[in-house]
This record gives sequence, C-alpha cells and structure tokens, in this order.
Amino acid sequence: MPDRPKIAVVIPCYRVRDKIVDVVDSVVALADFVIVVDDCCPDKSGAHLRKAHSDPKLTVVFHEANQGVGGAMITGFKTALDLGADIVVKMDGDGQMEAKHLPRLIGPLAARKADFAKGNRFYDLRALRTMPLVRRLGNFGLTLLSKAASGFWHLSDPTNGFFALRANALRLLNFHLLAPRYFFEISLLIQLNVIRAVALDVPIPAKYADENSSLSPWRALCTFPAKLAGGLVHRIWWRYFIYDINIVTVFLMTGALLFFGGGAFGAWRWSNNWLYGREQSAGTVALAMLPVILGFQMLLQAVVLDMMDKPDGPISDVLDAGA
Repeated sequence: MPDRPKIAVVIPCYRVRDKIVDVVDSVVALADFVIVVDDCCPDKSGAHLRKAHSDPKLTVVFHEANQGVGGAMITGFKTALDLGADIVVKMDGDGQMEAKHLPRLIGPLAARKADFAKGNRFYDLRALRTMPLVRRLGNFGLTLLSKAASGFWHLSDPTNGFFALRANALRLLNFHLLAPRYFFEISLLIQLNVIRAVALDVPIPAKYADENSSLSPWRALCTFPAKLAGGLVHRIWWRYFIYDINIVTVFLMTGALLFFGGGAFGAWRWSNNWLYGREQSAGTVALAMLPVILGFQMLLQAVVLDMMDKPDGPISDVLDAGA
C-alpha cells in the first residue's frame, strides 16, 4: 500500500432519497472514491443523487433488480477494486454512520495493524442508551451466536454495518458465499475468519434519529440461528478440514465421535430396556456416559483452542510483500 492509501466509501442505497445527498456531502472530502449503489430503489435515490451531485469522485451504480444490502455491497466491492482503492469502507445511506468517525475506523488499516476494522456501538454506554431498547436486546441476543459462527470471539456488535476492509484481504473473499441480504455482515466475518484476516473493533457510537430499521431484531432472532449454524459448519469445515488440519481437527473429530456415539448407544440401550421392561446395569450406564463426558470435554477444548487461535499478522501484509 502507498503511504497514503486510496479510500473508497461504498454506500448501498435503498429508500434514502431524503438523506443520501447529505451523506455523500459529509464523506466526499474524506474519500478518494464514493460509490453509491442504487439497489433498484423505488424512490429513485440514485437518480436524485446524480442530479444533486456532480463531484468527479462520485460513482453511481444502478441495479435493475433489488439484490439486498449484500448484493449491493458486492457490486460496490468490485467497483472499488476496479477503481484502484486500497481500503474500502461501507457506510449506510440513512445517516446513522457519521463521516467524522471515518479516520478512526480506517486508522488501524492504514497503519497496517489489521485487515478489517468494524465499528462497535457497545463501547460507549452513554451512546448505547440512545439505541432503541428493541434493537439493543436484539443485538445482545445475537452476539454470542455470532461470535461462535464467525470465530472472532473478541468482536462484538456483529450486525454493525460500519466497517473498513483492506483491498488485498477483499480480493481473497469468495463473493458468491456472502449473504445477499441482512445476514451479509456476519457472513463477511465468517469469510474473513476462513482466510485468517486480522479484525479489530473500533469504538464508534451510532446516531439514531427518526429512521426506521428494515430489519426487525425479533425477526433476526427467529431467522438468524439457522443461518448462524450453517455459517459455523462452513467455517469449521474450511478452517480446520480444508485450509489447515491441526489439533483442533483431532479434538473435533474424536470429540464428536465419542459424544454422539455414546449418546446414540445410551439412547438405544434405554429404549430397548424400556420396551422390554428391563433395568439398566451400572456397567451399561457407565459405558454410555463415559464417552459422552470425554467427547464433551474434547469439544469444549476445541472451542477454547478456537478462541485462542489468532493470526500472527494481517494477511494483507503477506500479499503486499509478495506483490
């Protein structure tokens, strides 16, 4: 990366006609490229912005069909890479994310301390009080599950969409595996963990005014767990069975075999004896319980090792050195 990295700000645009011009005005002086993706907005936000803004830094891209925030961001990512950006930032078009925090967000990336930096609204308790209660409860309810699915146990506020990413790390991602809609941010974290990117939380309060969130926290709590479980399986498979095989792999395989094998044996013996009215012997109970306990301990140890496993340095630096 050059001494002064080129910054691209990508703004997915949907039903933000009244705010998009102010958002672009606030960020255009801080960025080298501002990419607004009109995701088939019914309010014609992109066309409205084009008429109101003629800055040469601005690029407006239009989707013929709505693809969701993830689809809009993938288009923005590709456009930013084509323009030669070194750092790509995501901001929403509703004004919740203030441009004054942009230097703080990209600071760790420009200093080569991380591949990815994400805003965290939970550091500032005073700012946290301004978050609507329903959103606060919804975010807290998803945090632990998101940590397990993404593998970034030290990150909080997983649905925060204010983030920055170095271009070299971005090029390693499989865009087709990123979720097209509200699960996008968490699916991005999962992909970053698979490539062993260094990620950091940056304390940045969000601003809540009169905007309406299109994602209900309760809807997320109902739909996200299944997606998070799928993301966890995907991450574990690629992280410990494809990209690398280590002691975590051994603990996972052996622990799963003992835990589920012992449980299946115990269930079979219990149902068989219940059907014929027989009592279980102490030896049979021990034969079922021992592998379950040992398997659980091994799986727990795999979780601990997964939490402790951190890359030595940003993957972007490795790619820079080999360029």
